[in-house]
Amino acid sequence: MTTSLIILIVLAALALFAAMFVVGIFNKLVSLRNRFKNAYAQIDVQLKRRYDLIPNLVETTKGYLKHERDTLEAVIAARNAAASANTDAAANPGDPAAMKKLAGAESTLSGTLGRLFALSEAYPDLKANTTILSLMEELTSTENKVSFSRQAYNDSVMAYNTQREVFPSSVIAGTFHFTAAELFAIEEPAQREPTKVSFA
Repeated sequence: MTTSLIILIVLAALALFAAMFVVGIFNKLVSLRNRFKNAYAQIDVQLKRRYDLIPNLVETTKGYLKHERDTLEAVIAARNAAASANTDAAANPGDPAAMKKLAGAESTLSGTLGRLFALSEAYPDLKANTTILSLMEELTSTENKVSFSRQAYNDSVMAYNTQREVFPSSVIAGTFHFTAAELFAIEEPAQREPTKVSFA
């Protein structure tokens, strides 16, 4: 074997190793990105369930809260805004603008639901209605599932963002346009807790 042939084999082996290294990092980034998108899909399922429960709740309470029309309309408007923001976020999970819009819409929806629940305390017949109690229980369960799903999503986003920021992954992430994903964080501290829906 000649020296030039040995050098050529060594260079080919190094190039193959480098290519496999880049492909490995690329595949890891794709895997992590798909993981956080799947995690958002779980949030999406729970949010849609929540959005479906709210009109039923409003419709059921409407007869009892005849003088509270503004509050009921505010709940429906907030629900529609949150559903729209969720559709945008579901189309591109991790997009900073979509996730911030969703977080803001969810904060508003939680606030208006909180006002509805506070008003309902003044209506004893409402507190005794089994349909409303059942809807409240379902809504509480869904709120808890949203919280758990949001935590799983944020964990997945954190793993993805960390992988894309560490060297040498950062070079490959930049080359192949792996952009940072946004956490789904509720910005107002008062809104960090799930909506309380007790009629006790």
